[in-house]
Amino acid sequence: MCADFPMKYILVTGGVISGIGKGIIASSIGTILKSCGLRVTAIKIDPYINIDAGTFSPYEHGEVFVLNDGGEVDLDLGNYERFLDISLYKDNNITTGKIYQHVINKERHGDYLGKTVQVVPHITDAVQEWVMNQAKVPVDDDKKEPQICVIELGGTIGDIEGMPFVEAFRQFQFKAKRENFCNIHVSLVPQPNATGEQKTKPTQNSVRALRGLGLSPDLIVCRSAKPIEMAVKEKISMFCHVEPEQVIFIHDVSSTYRVPILLEEQGIIKYFKQRLNLPIDDQPSDLLMKWKKMACRYERLLKVCSIALVGKYTKLSDCYASVFKALEHSALAINYKLDLMYIDSTELECSTEAENSVKYHQAWQKLCKADGILVPGGFGIRGTEGKLQAISWARKKKKPFLGVCLGMQLAVVEFARNCLNWEDANSTEFDPGTKNPVVIDMPEHNPGDMGGTMRLGKRRTVFKTENSVLRKLYGDEIFVEERHRHRYEVNPELTHCFEEKGLKFVGHDTEGNRMEIIELENHPYFVGVQFHPEFSSRPMKPSPPYLGLLLAATGTLNAYLQRGCKLSPSDSYSDLSDDSSPEKEFPYSDTS
Repeated sequence: MCADFPMKYILVTGGVISGIGKGIIASSIGTILKSCGLRVTAIKIDPYINIDAGTFSPYEHGEVFVLNDGGEVDLDLGNYERFLDISLYKDNNITTGKIYQHVINKERHGDYLGKTVQVVPHITDAVQEWVMNQAKVPVDDDKKEPQICVIELGGTIGDIEGMPFVEAFRQFQFKAKRENFCNIHVSLVPQPNATGEQKTKPTQNSVRALRGLGLSPDLIVCRSAKPIEMAVKEKISMFCHVEPEQVIFIHDVSSTYRVPILLEEQGIIKYFKQRLNLPIDDQPSDLLMKWKKMACRYERLLKVCSIALVGKYTKLSDCYASVFKALEHSALAINYKLDLMYIDSTELECSTEAENSVKYHQAWQKLCKADGILVPGGFGIRGTEGKLQAISWARKKKKPFLGVCLGMQLAVVEFARNCLNWEDANSTEFDPGTKNPVVIDMPEHNPGDMGGTMRLGKRRTVFKTENSVLRKLYGDEIFVEERHRHRYEVNPELTHCFEEKGLKFVGHDTEGNRMEIIELENHPYFVGVQFHPEFSSRPMKPSPPYLGLLLAATGTLNAYLQRGCKLSPSDSYSDLSDDSSPEKEFPYSDTS
């Protein structure tokens, strides 16, 4: 491990447009530095006034990512955790709302007594203090203080709401000193179809705006659809006042696993070593080699497993970013390429047939041909009948099924209606007056406030029986700890009725009052979990419930269980060479 040295700060800003991959770039930089033996943490700054992301519609900013401490944060923190294999905290996500609330509380307390509270210096000072304090918080299992802090500033340079943060870092670069502060600017290089020429003017204007605000980029990362020509690199170097080696190109690639490799190939380790005076080798460790092998493996997979994701936010893939990643991690671990089919649950409902028979039949066609079915979490009554239809299909046709949060609750509702003959069974979220409330409000639910009032964060689930598929998938542990985000729970007073008919509640909370895991007898894989296991999935450590779904969908679950669940993701990547054959079979295949 490297010797201790002053904290190094790497600020990642964006230009031209938002959504060009600053989060992946920041995560990849952190991964590269971690592969060099450094301890890395990450902070995301979102300039919106909301306190956190908890009250957003997924269509606003994608999914709401939940941390161990219950923080509801931007999905980029999910990228940081997956890439770096760390556990972040709610204070690793800074918003304008949090900063202003913090300063206003201090003002009311009298900390600024006699002074006029202003954006400069009070808001900007609060930003700097927050970053410096949070950068020291351990995020690895060894509980040691980080050495590198990667900070992503959301939005684009020039946004009015981001100005206080830009000013804060203009001041901060002098406070931290040049050898401890580095700015990376991510910009778009468009290529209009009319001319086919890659245009540098947007990047030039963006860098000019950044410099006008007092920050000079040390590295310019150019995003493009296709690989950028050397002449473009030289032009950006000349007009943006940086050396050619300070211009990095990242074009669209087959998977995000390739991004750290592209950065490393362009000499970013050597640059950071010199620019930040880091005591590291020029070559990365085995960690980055595993990423390279993982990327090669991903690109060479031939066998395909199709999963139908039945949800209500299917128009934007970022709404289910962690679910997609958890499925992808699991598919990759067993040498399958994931074919994820998004199905709008409203299109499965009978009422849709009269309105749009084409969409109705297309949705059911997708569902029927899928190897497995997943119903994720969500809120609100819209689309729930379609989800119930999909769950019923999975149960009757013995199709592998995983229900997460609301997906588990609806599985209980569907079973109550069709197996217990409780026709009006429902959740009190959708029908407060139902005579058979199989899903009910939690006692601590506070309907007065919407933000931060749910059961949030890491909670313990205890297995109540050894005869559990999920317990075996988790390595035969007595309990597991996973992240939660819900307001409703299965009614514990009615569980005996379900268990008599074969729907087993195999996992409870520590008090035994809350139902956490369901499993259906005599079914290849019919599992529901109240928690969100996707938030803890990692590229080399796939989530057990999702891995079980992929194993069942590919017909390899029984063989995997019989062999003692010996699949080791680390072994899967360490034994691969760059010329690995894509035909290499999953070692626990039923056909082996």
